[in-house]
Amino acid sequence: MAECRFQLLGPVQLFAGDVAVPIGGPGVRGLLALLALKPGKVVGLDEIIDALWGHDPPASARTIVHGNVSHLRRILRDVDGPSILTAPPGYLLAVEPERVDVHRARSLLDRASLAGPETAAALLAEALALWQGPALGGVPDSLRAPELEDLRLAVHGARVDADLDLGRHAELIVELSPIVRADPLAERTAGQLMRALYHAGRRGDALELYRTVSRATLRTLGVEPGAELRWLHERVLNDTLPELSRESSHLRAELSRESSGDERGQPVSQLPAAVPSLAGRADELAWLDGLVTRAEAGETTIAVVTGTAGVGKSTLVVWWAHRVAPRFPDGVLFASLRGFDPHHSPLEPAELLTQFLLGLGVETAKIPELLHERVALYRSLIAGRRMLVLLDDARAAEQVRPLLPPSARTMTVVTSRSRLDGLAVSNAAKQRVLGTLAPDDAVRLIEELAGPAVLNHALARLCGYLPLALRIAGARLSASAQRTAEELVDELGNERTRLAGLQVEGADDGVRAAFDVSFRGLPGEIAETFLQLGAVPGVMVGPHLMAAAAQIPVAEARRRLRALAAHNLIEETARDVFVPHDLVWLYLRELAEQELGEKERDEALGWTVRYYQAVADRARRRLGHVADPLDFTGVLAEEAMPPLTGFGEAQEWFAAEWPNLLAALDAAYAAGRHDDVWRLALLGHTYRVVCPLLDEWTRMADLGVAAAEAAGDVEGQCWLRLARCEIALVFELPGHGFADAERASELSARVSDPSLVTSADLHLGRALSRRGEHQKAIDRLAKAIAEAPDVTLRGQALSSCAQAEKRAGRLAEAVAHQLAGLAIDRSLGDDDRVVVALDKLADLSLRAGDLEAAERHVWEAIDLAISREFVAREGALRLTLGRVLRARGDLDGAREQLALSVRIYERVHPKLVGEVRSELAELQ
Repeated sequence: MAECRFQLLGPVQLFAGDVAVPIGGPGVRGLLALLALKPGKVVGLDEIIDALWGHDPPASARTIVHGNVSHLRRILRDVDGPSILTAPPGYLLAVEPERVDVHRARSLLDRASLAGPETAAALLAEALALWQGPALGGVPDSLRAPELEDLRLAVHGARVDADLDLGRHAELIVELSPIVRADPLAERTAGQLMRALYHAGRRGDALELYRTVSRATLRTLGVEPGAELRWLHERVLNDTLPELSRESSHLRAELSRESSGDERGQPVSQLPAAVPSLAGRADELAWLDGLVTRAEAGETTIAVVTGTAGVGKSTLVVWWAHRVAPRFPDGVLFASLRGFDPHHSPLEPAELLTQFLLGLGVETAKIPELLHERVALYRSLIAGRRMLVLLDDARAAEQVRPLLPPSARTMTVVTSRSRLDGLAVSNAAKQRVLGTLAPDDAVRLIEELAGPAVLNHALARLCGYLPLALRIAGARLSASAQRTAEELVDELGNERTRLAGLQVEGADDGVRAAFDVSFRGLPGEIAETFLQLGAVPGVMVGPHLMAAAAQIPVAEARRRLRALAAHNLIEETARDVFVPHDLVWLYLRELAEQELGEKERDEALGWTVRYYQAVADRARRRLGHVADPLDFTGVLAEEAMPPLTGFGEAQEWFAAEWPNLLAALDAAYAAGRHDDVWRLALLGHTYRVVCPLLDEWTRMADLGVAAAEAAGDVEGQCWLRLARCEIALVFELPGHGFADAERASELSARVSDPSLVTSADLHLGRALSRRGEHQKAIDRLAKAIAEAPDVTLRGQALSSCAQAEKRAGRLAEAVAHQLAGLAIDRSLGDDDRVVVALDKLADLSLRAGDLEAAERHVWEAIDLAISREFVAREGALRLTLGRVLRARGDLDGAREQLALSVRIYERVHPKLVGEVRSELAELQ
């Protein structure tokens, strides 16, 4: 079949050869565009949702994206096209970049930059022809890619330059005149038209064009045209404009002579010393190198390297600048803007301009007094030069803008702890957020200072792979022969002393000091939120939790968290998921202890616990029937909680928030909030029934029992002991939870709650059955069936009784009771219990010799478990299916199913995997 190609430069389309393939509406087109913009790279699901719906996606956004991916996969399969691969946290289009028009245009632009005028003109004309209308036509309005218009302008400008070099002046006058009439502020295009007019013998028209542009810029912007256009006007006025091919070198020579006062024009060199070697950062260096290539091709290039304090922004940029300095023949300007210097206030643009003008050879006496005159002189001096300007440690975009060069020949790189989004909006700056080092690179950095050691990996991990912390640790080891790596690891291993250990002795430089400067520079309400964050337990935070802890609206909490992310104090790792670096968390906790009163910290913890109680209660009710009487539906307003409309969203919420739930339990227990702890532990129990994990489930239940006992709450002790019994039954632990079930049964007699009494009978009956006391178990479970206060508990008792009868060898009674229990589970729509009931029915049918029924039941259960992502249940079902297939003589199928069960059990039931491995070994 014909090769597929993707059109984004115009209406978004898929082509098989030259035939357009229908793909669907705006949502599908937008999804295809997002994947094709990054061929061979993962596009996160949250990134897709943000792009297609902005900040107000529907509750079903994930389902819609999944459906659209499936739709696109079918279309691509039909035309033998590339695959869309699932690659966490999103999807990847496995296609060669040349098959996407955007990337083909960039490739043609890069090739043209290295070619002669004639070849370049042809390549760039080919690139320009790829535009079939406004880019990304037919996609949702929220999807934006302004870089595509930047690319079109770069291609068009480079093609016009090539045509000027080839003397195609008449054609260019016809092409460029209407463009400049429509937009007289487009100075590059106006300059190209002036050159075409001048070289076509229409010098007067060129001068009139300059006057038109000058009037427009004065009227609209209140300033004269840029230095390059003014230089061009002067040459046309004096009738001394050379051909374009000689123009840039001629211009550089003239300006060098003007600025330096001699004929040599020595390049400026202001770079500070660089570190001897740079650990890691290969991707970031490649990104910067790529921007140099684009600058050399004539694109205006401004790069912003941003990241948290101590992540190595300046180190990276200075080291890279030394390496690429030869590619900037007119030199390198460097200035520290002192945006986050704890000892000095940020430099004003006027001071920086003085520094640069002196570097460019301007005598002190000739430096203008007024700021705008300094800006004008600076821009005039560097216009047309191939220079690199490094602006280190900027605080805000306003500090940087006066120093931005006027032409594409000079590249600017800015570093800042803040994202400086304003430069991206107003100056099309390209941004790169610098993360921590990879583990091996972090170890290499320590070894450069202190030499190799076995514990360097542990040391790097305790430093959070943050370069500043790594350098301090390495320096501390190298500075003292008496200090060992073991001692330093012990010191940093204590969270209370870790930040103190990452301090340079005899100086106030260190990780804590670096974070403190960032915090002290925050606006008032953002600083307040950052401080409150230190009182919130857990490893991440979202806008709903922050709103609860700070008692502010959710939208305001989201705004403040994103402001903190813009200052690189936290990172938005997924949509509405904000995570601080490990060392920032430690700093936050210290800060909250120092600057918040005990009452404020306690209130923040209280609201955090109430938030998790309210949302966990909402989530567990989406997972299945709730037997206990806890009800937190009125604690928070509807708009203060995530919607959690169905089973899948509730399960996802629990999975994402589980580390925070455990942290909240620990913090509340330490604060003596025992009633809160056992209630929250019981709320989380429902999730672990559906998605069991032994260690985490046990830890939560043990803490819940201890809290209920400390609170003296009999009801809480009953429910949490039953939870602990459930764990023992699920994981077949020694004793099978009999002691907890027996104690809960005794305690339930003190409480007038029929549901609790029935639940206690149910668990005790199951525990007795596992102990082999079959008749006692059946009697207890029959009592539970008869006295169950609702149909849900009756269904559970029927199923449990069926299992006790199975162990007693009463298969007919067991099947009857299990079928009755399954009917109740189906009527309630409880998919988790339906899966369990079908698995038990399959096992009973297998034991009774009805292999056809057994296979039918287990396949139905597997399909439901997969659709609901019941991973642990699927492991048990694969084991049952393997046994059924083995009984039917299908040994290959049995081996396949048992191998799948082993892989699942290795993840979720590691203590039970031995049994499955043994059965699999028997089939080898």
